[in-house]
Amino acid sequence: MRNLSIKVIIANRPYPLTVSNEQEEEAIRKAAKRINDILKDYESKYAVKDKQDLLAMCALEFATKSIEIESKSVSEDDGLREELEGLEALVSKLI
Repeated sequence: MRNLSIKVIIANRPYPLTVSNEQEEEAIRKAAKRINDILKDYESKYAVKDKQDLLAMCALEFATKSIEIESKSVSEDDGLREELEGLEALVSKLI
């Protein structure tokens, strides 16, 4: 498989990257666009002009969402495990 060289712009700075396929390229371009959209939103809402501060706020938002998703997945897994154990106990009684 051939690697592709791409360049994305985040906070008006170019970042050259190497990706392994078109799907990865598409995902990276979507992520860069989302970051830039969030930066523009923060720039319009807050009196922060330093791109570094805006990037830190963006990173905090993404990290918070990631933690929320991880926590939700763990609690859903625990609920599923309990249901499966209950079903297993019921099947064991019937056998």
